[in-house]
Amino acid sequence: MPVNTEYAGRTYPANAPYEVAREKLREFADAVCATHPAHTDVDAARALGQPDVIAPPTFAVVVAQRAEAQLFTDPAAGIDFSRVVHADERFTHHRPIHAGDRLVTVLHVDSITERAGLAMITTRAEIADADGAPVATVVSTLAVRGEGS
Repeated sequence: MPVNTEYAGRTYPANAPYEVAREKLREFADAVCATHPAHTDVDAARALGQPDVIAPPTFAVVVAQRAEAQLFTDPAAGIDFSRVVHADERFTHHRPIHAGDRLVTVLHVDSITERAGLAMITTRAEIADADGAPVATVVSTLAVRGEGS
């Protein structure tokens, strides 16, 4: 089944809140070798004016991928995730993500184009806090190889 190009322009509803935990931030910082103490030490983060430890910039992808799952698990979208190759990821931060945040994400399917046996899907995950204030925007482009590729 090919990727359903009619999904371009679709917006998914906000997903359930993601509760950012200190330990998850510490684990992620360790995994990406982010060594700034504000990622793991509450006192270091507070010395910078933050309420708690802060996430490395790329942690926003963890939150965004939860929202993207709405698209990838939708059978009518026609996306075989075993054929997906990550092409690009861009982050715009409106403020740091920190432990204690409750983040909700609205996923937008900005475009789907097909070329040379590939479907290029660009999504935009708008991440906000529980009050609706913007926290980050994650724009992802994925290539989905066709069955003959």
